[in-house]
Amino acid sequence: MSLNKSLIERDLAVLWHPCTQMKDHESLPLIPIKRGYGSYLEDFDGNKYLDAISSWWVNLFGHSNPYINSKLIEQVQNLEHVLLAGFSHENAIRLAERLIKIAPKNLTKVFYADNGSSGIEVALKMSFHFHKNRGEIKPLFISLENSYHGETMGALSVGDVSLYKEVYNEIIIKSIQTPVPKDQRLESIYEPLQKLKELLEKHKNNVSAIILEPIVQCAGSMHMYNSEYIKEVKKLTEEYKIHLIFDEVATGFGRTGKMFASEYAEVSPDFMVLSKGLTGGYLPLSAVLLTDDIYREFYCDYGSGKSFLHSHSYTGNPLACAVANASLDIFENENILEIIQPKIKLLTELLEKFKNLKNVYNVRQTGLIGAIELKNYKLEDRIGLKVYKYGLEHGVLLRPLGNIIYFMPPLSISESEIHEMVQVGFDAISSLNK
Repeated sequence: MSLNKSLIERDLAVLWHPCTQMKDHESLPLIPIKRGYGSYLEDFDGNKYLDAISSWWVNLFGHSNPYINSKLIEQVQNLEHVLLAGFSHENAIRLAERLIKIAPKNLTKVFYADNGSSGIEVALKMSFHFHKNRGEIKPLFISLENSYHGETMGALSVGDVSLYKEVYNEIIIKSIQTPVPKDQRLESIYEPLQKLKELLEKHKNNVSAIILEPIVQCAGSMHMYNSEYIKEVKKLTEEYKIHLIFDEVATGFGRTGKMFASEYAEVSPDFMVLSKGLTGGYLPLSAVLLTDDIYREFYCDYGSGKSFLHSHSYTGNPLACAVANASLDIFENENILEIIQPKIKLLTELLEKFKNLKNVYNVRQTGLIGAIELKNYKLEDRIGLKVYKYGLEHGVLLRPLGNIIYFMPPLSISESEIHEMVQVGFDAISSLNK
């Protein structure tokens, strides 16, 4: 028996994989990965796969990046972990300083957590607790329709993708969804803004915050909308004295062509949640950036009931902070945001040909995120699975969202690799017409 086959058998005997119907693996082989380098993953049989989805949107500068590797090794030889309650370490401090420097203005404090969902939980709890410290009970949160903010119970509560949420409706906290602009056109923002204003007027004494993914709802079928909507939402949050939470877990760190997607709107939120690309794809870590106004509301004497007693065992882990700092080093030293602009332009050009395919409904793009929406397919057709299989057979890892075929490669992807990635995606979609 080959090592590859042996690993598959051992895996299926003991592991339950995330976001997976395990019964599928009766006919769909798992792929044990031996190593990663640059934009590629390699299995134990020597097959290579171009990672067109950055391994679930986390990898920025390629697998086994030499510089990030060196900083991880350097850190592990000195300190692997220390609690962040009553103790600290230089990488956590330095990372917080750097995040504040590049973040939207007025975000002056950083609270660490372990992953994107955990970061969302922190922001939600902190917002509610802030209002409660001021004598106001505001149990509701508003989020956009079609939104996704994570899988933990609080994060799930403010999401709106029924595939993940519906089965847990009886046990999640109450939230309200408001319409998202239907596309990237400016004229699409006005009706949703009016609906939001009506919601805020109706629930004006009960809403703690509105949470949104700026410009791109990634898990929400890569839906994209106009940044002007965010500017107007900011005005409404100020008018109704509620918090604005930006979920930049997936859209942060260059994915949209800017360091943060919210930069397109030139708006500063009350909270901004970062994860995924924060560590360059190496280790779990999230950071919740917040204003001094919020921080001061919890600055009190012990026993007052106002303290924010939220913690994770691995909060601010030194290894994770070290690779996050290494990732920011690469952004600074290699002018990444400038370097990716020609790649974005190339992706724009290559996406044009998808518009001529008869089974394509819509093509959209923001930065290095490209999405092709297919039409006339039902959920049970499992079109995404067919494209996934085609991609693997031709050396590209694509993991569609239903009938949405998307690209979100590492920022370090080369132009020749972009050509390869897009061509396989195009051929996969074309094959569905045969």
